[in-house]
Amino acid sequence: MARIARWLATALVAMGCMHPQSEVAYVQTPDDVALHMLRLAEVGPADQVWDLGSGDGRIVLLAARQFGARGVGVEIEPRLVSESRDSARKLKVDDRVEFLQKSFFDVDVSPATVVMLYLGQDLNLRLRPKLQRELRKGSRIVSNEFDMGEWAPDKTVIIRSRERMYRLMLWTVR
Repeated sequence: MARIARWLATALVAMGCMHPQSEVAYVQTPDDVALHMLRLAEVGPADQVWDLGSGDGRIVLLAARQFGARGVGVEIEPRLVSESRDSARKLKVDDRVEFLQKSFFDVDVSPATVVMLYLGQDLNLRLRPKLQRELRKGSRIVSNEFDMGEWAPDKTVIIRSRERMYRLMLWTVR
């Protein structure tokens, strides 16, 4: 199984779908799912929404445009960071969002009031201690599809988008 995972990661890098230092392939969150994630977290203008593994920036951009929030996208792939910054300028929200080209393990997430994830089970479990340590009480975490092990979510919703179902989970840091 590990051999198949390594082969798949190598193939994705070769196809340009994954940065060599990335631990997860880039898979876009559909716009309607991103909107549901933001609503689940009850994002508002006072929030700072961080998307770890932000891809093309759509969640951070949507948080700024539709909810008036500030946001930070953390993405390791330079092409996606550049695309996100260009989109922010075109949408005229570049004064409220920024995109960092870094590993999400190397950033201090303490300014976030909301953290968005669509990473995978293993990465969520590795990130959980960092999130619990760095985030303030009351901060919310929303994950698309993947849970946090024995840390039970405060709320889980199932939504339909396109031809499949998505499981969204919300945790509040206590």
